[in-house]
Amino acid sequence: MKWLPWKYVIQHAARSYGLIDPLDFLARLRNFSQPSEVQEPIELLRAGILFHARGLINTKAIQHNLDWIWPFWVEKQFNPRDSSFIPRGFSFSHVNLTHRNWTAMAHPEIAQYPIVDPRGLLTPFFDGWSIDCWIFTSDGQRLIPAKQAAVQQDLHLQDNLEIRTRLQTPELHLSQRVRLEAPGARPEVLLELEALSSFQKAWLIIALRPYNPEGIQFIDRIVFDTAQNQWLVNKGSRVCFGETPDRIRMSNYAQGDVQNRVFNGAQEESVRCEVGLASAAALYALEPGQTRELEVRIPLDSVPQSRGSEVCSSNQAWSYALDGSASLSIPDPRLQFLYDAAVRTLLFLSAEDVVPGPYTYKRFWFRDACLMINALLALGCLDRSRRVLDRFFRRQKGSGYFQSQKGEWDSNGQVLWIFDRYQRLTARVLPDRQLQALWKGARWIEKKRLSKSKEKKYRGLLPPGFSAEHLGPNDYYYWDDFWSLAGLQCAARLAGRFDSPGRRDHYSKIARELEEAIESSIAAIPEEQKQGGIPASPNRRMDAGAVGSLAADYPLQLKGPKDQAIRRTVDFLISNCFHQGGFFQDMIHSGVNPYLTLSIAQTLLRNEDPGYRDLIRSTADLASSTGQWPEAVHPFTGGGCMGDGQHGWAAAEWVMIIRNLFVREEGDGLVLGSGIFPEWLESGKSLFFGPTPTPHGPVSLEIRHEGLDRVLRFEAEWRGKQPECQARIPGFQAIQLEEANRDYRLSRMNIEQRCFRCRASGSES
Repeated sequence: MKWLPWKYVIQHAARSYGLIDPLDFLARLRNFSQPSEVQEPIELLRAGILFHARGLINTKAIQHNLDWIWPFWVEKQFNPRDSSFIPRGFSFSHVNLTHRNWTAMAHPEIAQYPIVDPRGLLTPFFDGWSIDCWIFTSDGQRLIPAKQAAVQQDLHLQDNLEIRTRLQTPELHLSQRVRLEAPGARPEVLLELEALSSFQKAWLIIALRPYNPEGIQFIDRIVFDTAQNQWLVNKGSRVCFGETPDRIRMSNYAQGDVQNRVFNGAQEESVRCEVGLASAAALYALEPGQTRELEVRIPLDSVPQSRGSEVCSSNQAWSYALDGSASLSIPDPRLQFLYDAAVRTLLFLSAEDVVPGPYTYKRFWFRDACLMINALLALGCLDRSRRVLDRFFRRQKGSGYFQSQKGEWDSNGQVLWIFDRYQRLTARVLPDRQLQALWKGARWIEKKRLSKSKEKKYRGLLPPGFSAEHLGPNDYYYWDDFWSLAGLQCAARLAGRFDSPGRRDHYSKIARELEEAIESSIAAIPEEQKQGGIPASPNRRMDAGAVGSLAADYPLQLKGPKDQAIRRTVDFLISNCFHQGGFFQDMIHSGVNPYLTLSIAQTLLRNEDPGYRDLIRSTADLASSTGQWPEAVHPFTGGGCMGDGQHGWAAAEWVMIIRNLFVREEGDGLVLGSGIFPEWLESGKSLFFGPTPTPHGPVSLEIRHEGLDRVLRFEAEWRGKQPECQARIPGFQAIQLEEANRDYRLSRMNIEQRCFRCRASGSES
């Protein structure tokens, strides 16, 4: 290629066909970002191409066939009378931008995640087809979940995860329960249905649909096996009926949706569709006033033999996975439920590699994994954390780079930080082979720094990269530098603990140099540009990307409490980047982001600013009825507009904010109860959280009522000398806790001490 005039050929060809010069276009596009060795990570480009390839198929399939029954997001987004409506004239592809919400049912040791959408649409296989359920009456009434304005959907957590969806009209009732069962090495989805038509004969319809919550998913062939009473889908998957259907109807694309053949079609046992939009319906008669119950089972892929012996029944598996994890008891049912649901989300998303979602994000990033493992450690899931951390090293390059996506320079710092965190919370010895790999990771950071940059504002920093995709185009992101700084500090600590003073001193020196480079770079930014805060990079004005710079406060604690630059950054974000009580990320996400809102809440909590409570409440309001958050929430529809519909990073941040309300690490000490909501203390009910690991040993905190008094008890199993512990319960005087495993009576503050102004809401508290 060096000797071929390939640029001239491409440009000449483009001009001859009246097209824009692609090389000039790319050059101008890249002018918006800083020159980088990786312009766009190929992994994300590949994922984006696949995503929009389906969007193009949706463009061809959906808008020309609006007489079909489509999934909930389509019924909303294509409806001109709905606030979810999006015009399609210049849309390159039609994708779900308004209701990216779903809930997985899962087993804590099986990395298979069937999902259910907000109207009960069941997608058993990853990125596969779906099952929908309807009721049709003989006089034309139809109960179709996707078209209903509202349904009741809940996630039940007892024993096993179960999603229940209920719909009701004056005459019709449809209820479904879905869960994943693991009776052996082959798990299966169980769908239980209950249907009623009060006054007339009707039909319960179990429909096989060639789509899922992202759009079209091809079904080429369906066969009804009468001997086994099951559908065979695309020659591989099975849908097994507990009772023989009274009728079977099938349809291909040319014939239209199978819904149109329910009453006038003929009995068919197979269908083939060259377009890939075959559909089928199994009909069960409903007699007036008589409830009919049905069961459908869908076998999933077998569990690998290497793990088959570890897999037990779902009820036993959940009991075992939750055993010993930090439990919460508060007099707020909603926040309690969200905590319990988040714990389970973290457990099943770490069945193998830690993935940040069951569907769109069912792939690995070090960034999400490290933050999710941090929450697993805080829960006390130490063996599970070790198991998933052991898998990190297979992704390390010979250079020492921990790569999940090319061009993201935060990963090595994050890996060093989470291994140090694991070691501090467990006091376990790290194997020498892992330590050697971590030293390689630290050396990679050392070599990657731009120590000889001509530009003083870049000197010593990490090079420009893609970083966290919600920060913007390639740039010299302080997010990468803060994580690298923390990683080097952790490498120094680990070296002092397990290796040698020489290696410890070396990494400490490199860390100090990087810290000085960061501070020098920030100091060189003109004041009118940074406004006293820390922009996303030395080239950026203060904008929503500055949220990445808060990593220096939480979770890394590179800055002390009440650091002025951090406070100014938070002030800017609250004043300029909040919508409906949450952080609105303008870049890419273009929605209210739950986990970034909670990150800001952590900074407010650490700075004793009561605004953290408003942010926690706002984030709780963003959760679905099943207790899940998408990556970002549409400001009008309240549905997901970015990322996975059940986001693991959001679950992790919910666990961490709840944990830090009760037990927070500050320097070498512990702060207890500083985030407890005052209304919980006035409820008359006891509060409890724990046990949660800390660098000094596991800790539990309880506050109970004794008459008009409040009594605090914290229990701990110290591994050495007790650290400094202080209770700072809101509305009560601070107490220095001299010893664990005893009671402390709380004394109220006077009213003058309790008055302050909440900056996040502007209200007096």
